[in-house]
Amino acid sequence: MTAALTDQQIAIVKSTIPVLETAGTYITEHFYQRLFKHNPELQHIFNMSNQDSGKQSFALFTAIATYAKYIDNLPVLKNAVERIVNKHTSLNIQAEHYPIVGQHLLATLQELAPDDFTEEVTNAWAAAYQQLADLLISLESTLYEEKSNTDGGWKNGRQFRLIQKNIESKWVKSLIFEPIDNKPVMDYLAGQYISIEVTLPKHEYREIRQYSLSDSPNGENYRISVKRETAGGLGLVSNYLHDDLRLGEEVTLYPPAGDFHYKANSTSAVLISAGVGITPMQSMLETLSKRQSQINNDQQTPDLHFLHACNTKDEHSFRKRLEQLIQQLPIQHHIWYSDEISQDKNTYHGLMNLGQVQHLLPLSNGDFYLCGPVSFMQFIKRQLITLGVKIENIHYEIFGPHESL
Repeated sequence: MTAALTDQQIAIVKSTIPVLETAGTYITEHFYQRLFKHNPELQHIFNMSNQDSGKQSFALFTAIATYAKYIDNLPVLKNAVERIVNKHTSLNIQAEHYPIVGQHLLATLQELAPDDFTEEVTNAWAAAYQQLADLLISLESTLYEEKSNTDGGWKNGRQFRLIQKNIESKWVKSLIFEPIDNKPVMDYLAGQYISIEVTLPKHEYREIRQYSLSDSPNGENYRISVKRETAGGLGLVSNYLHDDLRLGEEVTLYPPAGDFHYKANSTSAVLISAGVGITPMQSMLETLSKRQSQINNDQQTPDLHFLHACNTKDEHSFRKRLEQLIQQLPIQHHIWYSDEISQDKNTYHGLMNLGQVQHLLPLSNGDFYLCGPVSFMQFIKRQLITLGVKIENIHYEIFGPHESL
């Protein structure tokens, strides 16, 4: 572990915040161009669709600027660090990757702002980067070992075969994978995701994507539910999984990860989703249903609410399964279809409006779980805060580069 930063180093790093903010994502765009030019093998790890869209550059810039801002108060970044560590382990990031990234980051700062990033400033940033790298490496190493030592767990990639495909809605298919070694697989927390690595025809680099696990853990296999993406050149992997991956074919999976999951001590829970954001909520419902069937006298089913939004009934994934779960669990459910008027009970037309059901929700003491497009979650978070929900009771999942709500 490196020595703690000096007060002078901290002051120097914080003094560069205006330079970073002025340059914006130009810094990180240049960084990634440099990184992939000199270390093209790292394209096996990074989602290049996020590179093309600019999301990855924005996320990295935000992370750098935030780290500089709170470099003398790292506990503030605890939740962000936990999310990064989970994402890194899902991508199998290793300690040897950090010096490569650090080298190109420092070189980028010197190349783009040579007058500001003098030798003294660069050295301060080198120490700051090493401090962060040491922290992440340590936490990630611990998490790798925990997963490796868990029943059914493993380290690095593990080969699985596709054993089943199911249509869940107009755009979503579920895929079930079992390990080719026929050994048990580790359990996970409802809401977590798993990384899948595939090799696509005519593509030089492997592709890794994260998908929520959409069922309760069973120790034998994993189910993900994937939306076919069609807009703006996206969907390279999702279309492959929908159309080209055949039963019996193999993929590489990395152990389940994620800091977004159902909290076992929730006495009141509200699951709020839109579109394919329903997948982690489905895992929560399935897990609670299984727990309900095994309930004993000292367990209580939480006050449970399920709210979902999508365009039409045809796009409502797991709709039939929800009807079954309603019979098994005391769920208060409410559905919004933006492009269709339905006569079904507890179904509304238009965008999700919590004001229509606020009198039923545990606004003062509930845990609120959100998943869906970022704009949807921002929309819902504003409503929840207006209704008096504490911000610490709002939990959310974002796939791809992290964004703040």
